[in-house]
This record gives sequence, structure tokens and C-alpha cells, in this order.
Amino acid sequence: MAAIDDLPPLREVISAHGLSARKALGQNFLLDLNLTAKIARQASDLAGSDVFEIGPGPGGLTRGLLAEGARHVLAIEKDARCLPALAEISARYPGRLTVIEGDALQIDPLAHLTPPIRVAANLPYNVGTELLVRWLTPSVWPPFWESLTLMFQREVAQRIVAEPGSKAYGRLALLAQWRSDARIVMDLPPQAFTPPPKVSSAVVHLTALPEPRFPADAQVLQRITAAAFNQRRKMLRASLKGLAPDIEDRLKAVGIAPTDRAEQIPLEQFCALARELA
Repeated sequence: MAAIDDLPPLREVISAHGLSARKALGQNFLLDLNLTAKIARQASDLAGSDVFEIGPGPGGLTRGLLAEGARHVLAIEKDARCLPALAEISARYPGRLTVIEGDALQIDPLAHLTPPIRVAANLPYNVGTELLVRWLTPSVWPPFWESLTLMFQREVAQRIVAEPGSKAYGRLALLAQWRSDARIVMDLPPQAFTPPPKVSSAVVHLTALPEPRFPADAQVLQRITAAAFNQRRKMLRASLKGLAPDIEDRLKAVGIAPTDRAEQIPLEQFCALARELA
């Protein structure tokens, strides 16, 4: 496969800038530019879209996104050591890459990007789930993003696409499938990364729906699913008793048996319960 650009290979970039991955920042660098370009292609046609990237590190995925035609990339990097490497990419793609040193949880992408916006990231393991939940539960829908193309530990990816009745089914599956179409589009073994993590990884692509599948208040649905799956072995009448004194009657009103457990309940009934408790 031809080189995606005329910049040095990532191993040379990491060596030149002394970029050893830091466990405290959840860093595992993906150095194969063929793989980063493939991930960028999973984000759909990037021509005419701005892209929000979190934790670019030495910039492997950043290079893939720009080479695949992203109109503009906003990259948020917490590790100041990576900034010189990202500056070299910015110089190669003038006016198309903005790098901000900071915390992605504190950044408003709409202050820097123009819709349509796609999110693409090899998310740091320590903040990936929190970011995903934030992106799925804004008070106003549709969100700022059209799609999310995100790398997670494979176990987390499976939780996002899980079906009722499975061990992986839980809060992430409900929140993701309520407002988006979610699917796993790539698997990556540990040896694809430097240093190799102890687990396999997977890329999930989520496309925002114009409207949620069923009406519900995002914050109420969050509270219900958190309570239900925090004690998933308990019957719902026990795990949800803190949400309403008459929770058994509320459950029966929406067709849920109080003795059911959370993993048995489909999205539509959780949304009905959220409306009942709103």
C-alpha cells in the first residue's frame, strides 16, 4: 500500500520526539499507518466534513483523517510531548489541522468546527466510556456529531452493540441504541499497538438517528439504567426502589414484571419506564 503522505513513519516520529506511551494517560500508540487509514475510512466519506479527534498522540489517525479528505480536524491532546509531532502534521496540511492542548471533557467542538462534524478517535481507555455517554445524552437532539468512529477495548465495544438477554447487555447498549445505529466495524489485536495492551480492541461506528427510537428524557433514562444495571442480579423492584416509592406499580404500568431483571428488558420498555417516572 502506498504511503498516505510524505511524512516520516510513526516509529521514526516517536523516536525523534521521545514519545514513550504513558500508562497514566491510557496511551497505546497505533503505529501502522495502513491501519490508521483504514480506521479513518470507517468514519464514512470525510470530504466536506470536519472531524473532532481526541487523544491523537503522535498523529497516526490524524494523518489518516487528513489524507482521506477531512475538511478540518480538531485534535485535542492532553500530553504536551506530542505537540511538536502534531505541529509537523499541521505544517504538511496547512489550515486543515487545529491542535489544542487540553482535556476533551472541557472542549466545545462547535466553538472550533463547522457542521457536519464527525468524531473519530483511538480513545484513551480511561475516559472513553465517559466521553461516549456524554455524546449520547445531550439534552438537545440531534447532537453536534453525525457519526462517532471510536476505538475501545473489545469488551466495551461488545457492550455497545449487545442485545437484551446477553451478558454484555447493559447501560451502554441502551444509551447507544436509543439514539444511534451502532456496529463493530474493525477488530485489532494487542500486537497492533505499542506497547501492546493486555486486551484486544475494536472500532465501533455509531450513526446519529434524526430522532431517538422511543421518546424519553435522557437524564431520567440514564438514572434508570444506571440503577438497574448497577445491581443487575437483583429484581427490578429491588434495584429501582430508590427511584420511586411505588416502583412496583410503575413497572406494572408499562408492562414490566417487578421480578424481572434488567438484562431481560428491551429498550422500548426502559423508555416507557422513563416516561412513567419523568
